[in-house]
Amino acid sequence: MRNLFIISLLILALASCKTSEKIVYIQDVEPGVPQKISPEQTILIQPKDMMSIVVSSKDPDLAAMFNLPISSYRAGTDTPNYNNYLQGYVVDNDGDINFPIIGKIHAAGLSRWQLQEKIKAELKSRDLLKDAIVTVEFMNFKVSILGEVNKPGTYKIEGDKVTVLEAIAMAKDLTIYGLRDEVYVIREQNNERHSYKLDLRSTDIFESPAYYLKQNDIVYVQPNKVRAGQSTLNQNSLKSVSLWVSIASLLCSVGVMIANILDN
Repeated sequence: MRNLFIISLLILALASCKTSEKIVYIQDVEPGVPQKISPEQTILIQPKDMMSIVVSSKDPDLAAMFNLPISSYRAGTDTPNYNNYLQGYVVDNDGDINFPIIGKIHAAGLSRWQLQEKIKAELKSRDLLKDAIVTVEFMNFKVSILGEVNKPGTYKIEGDKVTVLEAIAMAKDLTIYGLRDEVYVIREQNNERHSYKLDLRSTDIFESPAYYLKQNDIVYVQPNKVRAGQSTLNQNSLKSVSLWVSIASLLCSVGVMIANILDN
């Protein structure tokens, strides 16, 4: 009896170790051993991006000519509804923005820092604003997180830097049914769609081109077999219930018909 108890404990311990191997993040990290950080990939402006561009100067009236009005229009009316909504510049399919006075400026393929310097140089070279301070921000930097996470949805990113681990944290972490080694990042870039598979249990994720997310990336967490089995079981259960309800309804109808015949 005692030997059986010890064997049971060993089986439980082994099962626990096996389970932890499936759910623990970054298992191969060595505490106290520094790792070289790979250069992060700069977010580049793409067609259909929306950019916030603000120009400031010692002369606010002069700088105001280069800034879009901070307002929005209520649908169905011609009256502006001022609610501190900052309008943005949409990058067209050719990669250009239409900037006040200057005209078209090619923005696609540049970082926001490079676009800042490009606009500043244009203003200075055309003798429009000598002391311009230009600030460029992304207005449409968002990522969608789907699958086995506790709070799936689309999340707006402040700034222009977010890692896949930070994005998962925004979605309140993976559920217990999420496969840590089956996390996919789907990215559309240069008219192509790329898919990257990440294993959150390994430090290899730090070297992946999908570790740092880009605008409009989709993060999808694959469910494990238990969750998939639950889904199938639920569907079969619903089908079984529906079948038995139909049979019961048919039997009731037949019973009513027989009762009417006997009464007559």
